[in-house]
Parts: sequence; structure tokens; C-alpha cells
Amino acid sequence: MGKRIPQVDAYIARAQPFAQPILRKLRTLFHRACPATAEERIKWGVPCIEYKGLVGGFAGFKQHVGLVLWKAKLLKDPKGVVLSSPDSVMGTGKFTSVRELPPDKVIVGLIKQAVKLNEQGVKTPGRGAEANRAIPKTPPDLAAALKKNAEAAATFKTFTPSCKREYVEWITEAKQDATRQRRIVQAIAWMAAGKSRNWKYQ
Repeated sequence: MGKRIPQVDAYIARAQPFAQPILRKLRTLFHRACPATAEERIKWGVPCIEYKGLVGGFAGFKQHVGLVLWKAKLLKDPKGVVLSSPDSVMGTGKFTSVRELPPDKVIVGLIKQAVKLNEQGVKTPGRGAEANRAIPKTPPDLAAALKKNAEAAATFKTFTPSCKREYVEWITEAKQDATRQRRIVQAIAWMAAGKSRNWKYQ
């Protein structure tokens, strides 16, 4: 792949100590799998790789590192390295150590598949019938929070059914009330800024 940019170096240096070797490894594998004209970028606050469109990227979190491939639904991934949900076009593999990573050839093969899709001009897959599922009823506590924030309420109103469902399900799946309340606060902040639930990867 092409030149490495200092912004990605800085991102890795700021990551949790356990995450740094994983991030360096994934970066190396992207370089190995992508053409020389591919470009590193920081998008949505995380390192991404672009080649005739978004290929994927990697991100460090508090307890794991995510390997993200954008068109995961279209990849042949028998080992389930980058699992994707019905409501998401991307797929994410989660790892807590270099030892947990699949063999290099497996990751390189997945990235090369993603590159080939972009070379062929294959569009990001739609979300199909899942996108048309009924939206769960907005829980009263979320509805009350939206009522207090006009910007968030306006964003929520313009969301597609799938985007609304992502927020509602994220909140209602919380096992503890404290977690639920934190998610509501975070959801309102993101929506007030015009962001979807998975804004970091879109």
C-alpha cells in the first residue's frame, strides 16, 4: 500500500497498551493486501483505508480492537472473522490480543476481497427486508429525553426505520437501569449532533 500517514501513527500511540500491537498488525496487513494507490485516512475518528471507496479500517476501544470491513455482507468469510448484523452493511471482528487474530492469510484474503469489490464498482449492499421491519415502540424514557432536546428530536424524526431501530434496540437491550440511562444520555448527544447509532463506521 502507499504512504503511511502520521495521523494513524498518533492514533496508535494514543491507544491502550494492549491495543497497540494489534493495531500495528492490522495496519501492516492492510498494507500487504491493498494496492499501492490505496490511502490511509482518519474518518470518524478512526483509521480507515480507502481504495476506490471505503475498504475498511481498525479501531482501538477500552477492551478490544475492531477490524472493520465495509462490505462484509458480500465477503466469503467462512470463519466468521468479521461478523455483520442484518442491520449493518459493515462487519467487525473484535480482538483483545495479537494471539486472537486469525492467520495473516485469512485477514489478507478478506481485505483483498473487499478491494476487488471496490475495483468492480460493486455498491454497498442495501439492508433488504430487515430495514423494513417494524420499528419497536419508542420507550417512554427515550421519548421523554427526546422531548427535552429539539435537535435530537428533529434528527430522530428524519431517521430511516432502520436507524431508529438501532437506537431503540441499543437502549432497550441494556441489562441495568444505570446502563440504560447512560445510553439514553449518549443517544441524545449523538442525535443532537445529527449522528446515527453507528456513526463512527458510516
